[in-house]
Amino acid sequence: MAKDKVVLAYSGGLDTSVCIKWLQLEKDLDVIAVVGEVGQEHEGLEEVKKRALQTGAIECIVADMRDVFADEYLTKALAANAQFENKYPLVSALSRPLISQYLVDTAHKFGAKYIAHGCTGKGNDQVRFETSIQALDPSIEIIAPVREWDLHTRDDEMDWAEKHGVPVPTTKSKPYSIDDNLWGRAIECGVLEDPMNRPPLDIYTMTTDPEKAPDEATEIEITFKEGVPCAIDGEEMSYLAIIEKMNQIAGSNGYGRIDMIENRMIGVKSRECYEAPGALALIEAHRALEDMCLEREVLRYKLHIEHDWATLVYNGQWFSPLKHAMDAFLSTTQKCLTGVVRIKFYKGSCTVTGRRSDFSLYDYGLATYDAADTFNRDAAKGFIDLYGLSNKVWAQNRRTQGVTDGPHVG
Repeated sequence: MAKDKVVLAYSGGLDTSVCIKWLQLEKDLDVIAVVGEVGQEHEGLEEVKKRALQTGAIECIVADMRDVFADEYLTKALAANAQFENKYPLVSALSRPLISQYLVDTAHKFGAKYIAHGCTGKGNDQVRFETSIQALDPSIEIIAPVREWDLHTRDDEMDWAEKHGVPVPTTKSKPYSIDDNLWGRAIECGVLEDPMNRPPLDIYTMTTDPEKAPDEATEIEITFKEGVPCAIDGEEMSYLAIIEKMNQIAGSNGYGRIDMIENRMIGVKSRECYEAPGALALIEAHRALEDMCLEREVLRYKLHIEHDWATLVYNGQWFSPLKHAMDAFLSTTQKCLTGVVRIKFYKGSCTVTGRRSDFSLYDYGLATYDAADTFNRDAAKGFIDLYGLSNKVWAQNRRTQGVTDGPHVG
């Protein structure tokens, strides 16, 4: 009798490598591994595939998701200037729904009854995978081995892997948990779990130590078309290529490191370190263009949407109706966001130094104080009278009651 099949989100790391063997031994399932190429560091995905097959997977699918990730996910993230808690540009949270799409498609292709992931029981990714899978196909059953097995520490997992002949790259001397993609790297565990410990220099691979960055500043111009970067210094390229180049330019100048105490959705505070040089630089440039091209009230309202959008996506709601509705609003704000922004990198900093656009709402005649001034000062008094009228009436009433605002001198 044929075994039931399970599709496993497989990275080749410790947790998912152990998952393959565990799903075979404990659940009696045939495992189909799915490896997503989303721009992460790796020793070669064919080696990752080989490891999966050696461990016992009946099939391992390597899917290059980078173009889809850039064009369908990171464009939306940039439109939202997405930064969870105004710091973190949602590195892992953005790739999980995309990978989930491939997992569900693979389950349909192979007739798999189950989908499995290697997320821990107190992290965010378990929520992101499972809510995405449920939204895409509610009939698929989800297995979370790390929530079920009695391997309580990473050392326990490594001992179990050695006992059962599971090849894994992690060592006990360097037990960092790392997740990365085009948009950046997330690093946790090990010495980082003490918030007072300085991040060891060896955790960083995308960014140069700012103290060792070049002594000369690097200045570039980024061209946007309807909110999406399309050229650097006049050279047109795909959004994927721009992200990769921005990671190199910003990272080589020591820009893009984040060390934060983060509020996970399950209620735990976690110390997280990130590298996101290209993402943070593109958000900085994108915001500068919006400041110039978006009408005042649209811009102010969009700030609220950005915060809520980032929180929704962080909390695994990529496929939710509210998030889709927010995307529709954000899309309209990008229609006139075409122009050029100049930014300068220097020893860990990124500064906007110029911007221009045919859709600019900046009017020199209204803004200047010199002879070219076209602003009608005569309109100011009437505006102030009307703008302050409600407060004035209120203040008059309060004074008749013997109450005034402000400090009392005397």
